[in-house]
Amino acid sequence: MTHEDTPPRAVVPANVNEPDRIAFGLTFRQLGIIGGTGLAGFGLYRTIGHFLPPAVWIVAGVIAFAVAVVVALGRRDGLPLDVWLRRGFTLSRSPRTLAPGEARASSVAAVAVKLSVPAPLRSPVTSISPTGVLTSEGSDKVLIACGTTNIHLRTGSEQGALLEGFGRFLNSLTGPAQIVVAAQRHDLTVYAQATVDYAPRLPDPALQAAAGDYAEFLLDLDAQRDPLRRQVLAVVTGAHAADTAVRALAGLGVEAAALDGPAVAAALAAAVDPFSPPPPGPRAVPGAPITLRSTP
Repeated sequence: MTHEDTPPRAVVPANVNEPDRIAFGLTFRQLGIIGGTGLAGFGLYRTIGHFLPPAVWIVAGVIAFAVAVVVALGRRDGLPLDVWLRRGFTLSRSPRTLAPGEARASSVAAVAVKLSVPAPLRSPVTSISPTGVLTSEGSDKVLIACGTTNIHLRTGSEQGALLEGFGRFLNSLTGPAQIVVAAQRHDLTVYAQATVDYAPRLPDPALQAAAGDYAEFLLDLDAQRDPLRRQVLAVVTGAHAADTAVRALAGLGVEAAALDGPAVAAALAAAVDPFSPPPPGPRAVPGAPITLRSTP
């Protein structure tokens, strides 16, 4: 292997976002959990310690200290255990269905009779223009649909050039940016229907039969499995930054295009409810009057 074929390597510290260690190799959060539990137990013992024998207090203290250590040092799904527990409790107390709008008196009455009603959906996006510029938190942002490229099949020099180009793209950003990679369910019935529609045009009956079998295979796969597709979106601040980002990504061999208003509305709707199939046709931009209703 020549020097040009050697894959480029960059040393990236693994503790970039790690909190500072205050004492005993523990962070301030961990010290607060363990120390707070100890102080609370000591205060409780000083207050009502005479009601229970010392052996009971020792056992209770060991159990409470062990739980505090597990919560302070444990992790689950990439999150600290106390954060994971707090978010799980918040999720269990939150409504499962959200809808745009404000809470009304009828919703309060429905809650009184224990009916499941949607709660108001408060989105940070305040407006979407027909050209695809959305306003969020007081700044204009543009969504760019990106493709992917396989870097592992390139030579070392090609990999280095791609990494340098991606670094130039990141350095060209003048505002906050975000790259979102999401897996969404892919509807295969459209492809099956297209195969069935095209099958009569095939010149050979055997090909027509194979097309029919392939359409049945797609329908079975769609019914028995959960086929997924990968969606990559780059969110940049400002329309000028979007044009620069599209050119930079195109220079890397990645297909990139800024989304228009209906595509941005569809992307936001899919992010809110990724498991529901998308409706046919483009979505209307919020605030635009709908003059035609399509029926399936």
